[in-house]
Amino acid sequence: MFPPDESSPDPVDKKTYAQGRLPDRTYVHKSFSFPRENSIDYGQPARFVVKVFDTDSESKIERDGEDWLLMETPGGRYQTRFLLVRDVGNIKEIWIERIPAAGVNGEIKTLLHLKKKEHIQRFFELVDLVRKLDPQGEETMRVDDGVITEILASPDTLMELYRQAPERFRSLIENDVTADDVYALASRRKAVEKFSRMLSDDEYFDSLIATEGSGKPEGVWQRFFEKNPWILGVSAASQLLTSLDPAKLEQVVRGQDLAGPGKRVDALMRTAGKVRSVVLIELKTHRTRLLASREYRSGCWAPSSEMVGGVTQSQCNVHWALKQLEERFQSIDDEGYEIPGDYSYLIKPRSLLIIGRLDELQSALGGDHRDKIRSFELFRRSTLEPEIVTFDELYAKALFIVENESNDISRQVIAI
Repeated sequence: MFPPDESSPDPVDKKTYAQGRLPDRTYVHKSFSFPRENSIDYGQPARFVVKVFDTDSESKIERDGEDWLLMETPGGRYQTRFLLVRDVGNIKEIWIERIPAAGVNGEIKTLLHLKKKEHIQRFFELVDLVRKLDPQGEETMRVDDGVITEILASPDTLMELYRQAPERFRSLIENDVTADDVYALASRRKAVEKFSRMLSDDEYFDSLIATEGSGKPEGVWQRFFEKNPWILGVSAASQLLTSLDPAKLEQVVRGQDLAGPGKRVDALMRTAGKVRSVVLIELKTHRTRLLASREYRSGCWAPSSEMVGGVTQSQCNVHWALKQLEERFQSIDDEGYEIPGDYSYLIKPRSLLIIGRLDELQSALGGDHRDKIRSFELFRRSTLEPEIVTFDELYAKALFIVENESNDISRQVIAI
């Protein structure tokens, strides 16, 4: 038999138990053998989980012509009961009931009783959908139950549908205003994941030196930013930067065409907008030290020779560019023609040095070394040209951008 407080044939007992429960408690009853002999779960362990909700007042929405009216009525008590059988998470039945207040005549009224597995599944899918649904919307939507769930839950089904009607899928994507954004976001997310692994996995980065860096660690980052120029473009500086040459970040500064023998610049970019100004970027690696390995004086840590060299190299490249190039030069296309109106300005150009990682200034457990931090920041803040940015700072900003784009696209998709 069921426990008397849950399925007793005496309705008085059931009402008494329901009226006596406290709303700030969840009642998980002891197990019993499922008693229905015609059920496949006969004899299996089962138990009830019960929760009551008291309301000071209740709302009822009614329609009066074109208007919706919100009506307030006296509050009451509601009870939700779940019957679990056989396995963890196997909810066999759900009841939502209206309970008479203590001392009030009346019977328990069942408002909703779900006892089919598919109905219970749809109930929880509905709750999950409603939690993600934007309350704003101009159109009425009707979605067949299970269609989206079945397709997304089975990649094989989705691929089979695509094989049967690829043109329809392409048409849907072409007409989806968020499709390009979703594709771009997926590409950027992969880039950020690779960025993170390059910073944290030494074996992985070492493997890339041969395959992508032509034997040089700086080359790994060169190729990575060539494939993902948006990271430098939106992360390294306050202005949006774009590649001067979309096909190649690295450029050689000479004469009017930025080609031929001369000083190599790891990344030659320019600001976006009506007036475009040149920005020169030097790339070291995340392994390049920021500070010397030994304390210079008590409490003072000198910048590493690599960082001093990077600053000097950057300053020399800016000097060389100003000496060799005019104040304004015009972009040239692949066939040697001038691109009308596409000018870049070289007026006291900005320069950036991407180097090292800030965790060098911390212990293995993450504790700050205040003298090292002070020494590095004082040197960085006093070095106006180039601006010094670490690889982990670059990564943090790229991750922030991707996460916010993901949230924006999610809101667009839900709204659609």
